[in-house]
Amino acid sequence: MRIFCTGPAGERMRRPRRRTTRTATLFTVLTATVMTILSTPVIASAAPSPVSHITRVVQEGPTQFAAYVYSASMNKTIKVQVLRPRHPAGPRPMMYLLSGLGEEDPENSIWLLKTDAVRFFADKNVSVALPLAGNGSFYTDWQRDDPELGRYRWETFLTKELPPLLEARFDGNGSRGIGGLSMGAGSALMLAARNPGFYRAVAAYSGCYTTTGPAGQFYPRGIVSAFGGDANNMWGPPNDPDWAAHDVLRRSSGLRGSAVYVSTGTGRAGRYDAPGYPGNTDPTDRQVVGGAIELGSLWCTRNLQAQLAAQQIPATFHYDDPGTHSWPYWVDRLHQSWPFLARGLAGVR
Repeated sequence: MRIFCTGPAGERMRRPRRRTTRTATLFTVLTATVMTILSTPVIASAAPSPVSHITRVVQEGPTQFAAYVYSASMNKTIKVQVLRPRHPAGPRPMMYLLSGLGEEDPENSIWLLKTDAVRFFADKNVSVALPLAGNGSFYTDWQRDDPELGRYRWETFLTKELPPLLEARFDGNGSRGIGGLSMGAGSALMLAARNPGFYRAVAAYSGCYTTTGPAGQFYPRGIVSAFGGDANNMWGPPNDPDWAAHDVLRRSSGLRGSAVYVSTGTGRAGRYDAPGYPGNTDPTDRQVVGGAIELGSLWCTRNLQAQLAAQQIPATFHYDDPGTHSWPYWVDRLHQSWPFLARGLAGVR
């Protein structure tokens, strides 16, 4: 602690010089320091918690809650929206739903903005967790902090930190499922493959599942770059083995034992993509861009189906024709896939 003495207009105050011993000087400084500390008001400041925990839970609707969860691995608080059944019936499974590129609203999962998830799950005895992830995170643990995107440790958060906290707070029974769309589709299968047996049911809607080779790296690198990040901070340079370590096709054996549902469209425009359809404000974008993206997802999905078949890993595949990369199709697929996922969560295959 420094002690400054100044006079009027900032002039240094003159003091008569006197000789003193080193001991007397030290005693004077220590006395002044102690008196300063004792006369200074104490301001409480909480040190960062060494463990992850729920800081608070806020009710946002009759069946909708927001859990603010401090992540020790990322050293920040993350909002996770949770849907509970209207009439809970004892401990129940927890289904995690991952979004795509980035959340449009920092306070609400895009699943709640674009689908009827609140109404759809209200009469089902399952809790649904909707984490608001960072842009272009791929829900994975990054090797290094990114100057633009910050610290991403999403696999650690989703598989180690978050589940025990939510299951304790929202009456979970230890049965978990995970699903995702677009970027979140590949991430859902990746998390399941890398953590065998952790999820009983897995759903992927319109995703890509390989991260090796020029074609496999093109998509994730493009997504990360779109948000100003550097994918080398995620899984390293192109030849880094971390890319293969997150490739679902190479880790597909980790899906064995889980109920797996995968869907995609063919890229061909349908009635949801027609001009004038409710919510379709840009038909050209939906038909051209959405069609092209879904065509890529079709290629990825067929490769995954061939890989799982070769390993004799059971999975259910659904192809929408027509079908583009857009929300109306994903709403349909959520509804259609739920009975299959519910059986998987219950341990019924």
